[in-house]
Amino acid sequence: MKKYILFDLDGTLTDPAEGIIKSIKYSLEKLEFNDYDESILTQFIGAPLAKAYGKYFGFDEEKSKLAVSLYREYFNVTGIFENYVYDGIPELLEKLHADGYTLAVATLKPTGAAKRILEHFDLAKFFTLVEGSDPNKTNEGKADIIANAISALNIEDKSVAVMTGDREHDMLGSSQNGIDSIGVLYGYGSREELTNAGAKMIAETAADVYDLIKNN
Repeated sequence: MKKYILFDLDGTLTDPAEGIIKSIKYSLEKLEFNDYDESILTQFIGAPLAKAYGKYFGFDEEKSKLAVSLYREYFNVTGIFENYVYDGIPELLEKLHADGYTLAVATLKPTGAAKRILEHFDLAKFFTLVEGSDPNKTNEGKADIIANAISALNIEDKSVAVMTGDREHDMLGSSQNGIDSIGVLYGYGSREELTNAGAKMIAETAADVYDLIKNN
């Protein structure tokens, strides 16, 4: 039986597409970089930002760091709240909290930004822990964030923990830390991406997440 439920933020609890895409466009405009396909921008959602700039735009490490800094100029003021909560998420969190599960967020977003978003949408009250990234550590990956959350929650028996997310980073990070994972299809990762990355369970809706947790 699971006791600790870790959630990704972007693409799992909230849909941040508008704010993230506008932040990326802002950074690229500042860098006078116009040679890109806009359809690729959703791939940044849930991905490590600096690595995504390198992967999708060919930026070297120094330029990627500058791009992330420019991204945050827009995101931290405006883009952070160009966001909305997915259908069924408040109800899911309320039920899990009432059932006695310990809930935590494990996100690549900086911890401060994640907390602001959760408070803005009145979701912070459900979580014992919000574990995010350190803006000064550009090489920090999802496995590191999940490991930090496991440590902070003092989880010794990893069989009682599960990570819920929408991208391969969540599934791979879970596997690397020895915990089960639930891949959600309402976010930005496909079934193929999630299963190939080792998702133990797949949920189409927030209600499905609840059922999987209760029955595994």
